[in-house]
Amino acid sequence: MNEKSQLIELIQNKAKMVAMLAPSFPIVYEYPQIVGKLRALGFEFIAEVTIGAKRTNEQVAELLKANPQGRYITSPCPSFVRLVRKRYPHLVPFLAFQADSPMIATARIMKERYPGYRPVFIGPCLQKKLESSEDYPDLEILVVTYKELDEIFQQFGIIAKPEYANDAFDIAEMTTRIYPTDGGLTDTSGARSLLKDEQIRVVSGWKNFESALAEFENNKTIKLLDILFCEGGCIHGPGIVSTLPLEDRKNKVLEYAKRQDIVQKVA
Repeated sequence: MNEKSQLIELIQNKAKMVAMLAPSFPIVYEYPQIVGKLRALGFEFIAEVTIGAKRTNEQVAELLKANPQGRYITSPCPSFVRLVRKRYPHLVPFLAFQADSPMIATARIMKERYPGYRPVFIGPCLQKKLESSEDYPDLEILVVTYKELDEIFQQFGIIAKPEYANDAFDIAEMTTRIYPTDGGLTDTSGARSLLKDEQIRVVSGWKNFESALAEFENNKTIKLLDILFCEGGCIHGPGIVSTLPLEDRKNKVLEYAKRQDIVQKVA
């Protein structure tokens, strides 16, 4: 049974579920209507994955502070991690696995706050399905893309309603909302205050991997390689159905990040 079918079955069985919405969601959904629609679908709790990104940042900062001479390649991107494992196994020791990806960090937080609830990650990335099932099966994260979610909304007849505009995240975090853009981790984790500019490289797009990894190997000055598989970052993930060009997608995320009216129900 695929993930979409599994989620449909959970909804039909009125299972206890918590939705974890990836920070690229403003490209395809309006807030707070998307929260109301998820609530109507059967999710009792809805969280921004930005809360997990904040924990990821804390873990990255701890790594940089604990070992100033260390060199790290960020690992929140499962597509990139799998590419390194397959084609560049000698670089695996540099992957910062001590820091959870935002999805994994959010799932751990959900397990702490809402024991007994099934965490469902909703985002733009197909490879997150493998990260969940292969790397962290114990967390039982169900992963669906925005495209799959839209199909489920259609199947259950969930449409936007005026009352949805009164809903809000149960858990929200504003400081990491630019995470899905390239350099999002670097710009929100405090890495720029811990490292010099020449010690950081921000790269996105699979076509740039080979040169970026070659530079990382040859230039020992580089302490942090912040790299994402999709061009421009997660805002260009294959699970996003949008005709918007890359710059407009980025602007959608940046505009949402600046909003001051987005709160959570429980502090």
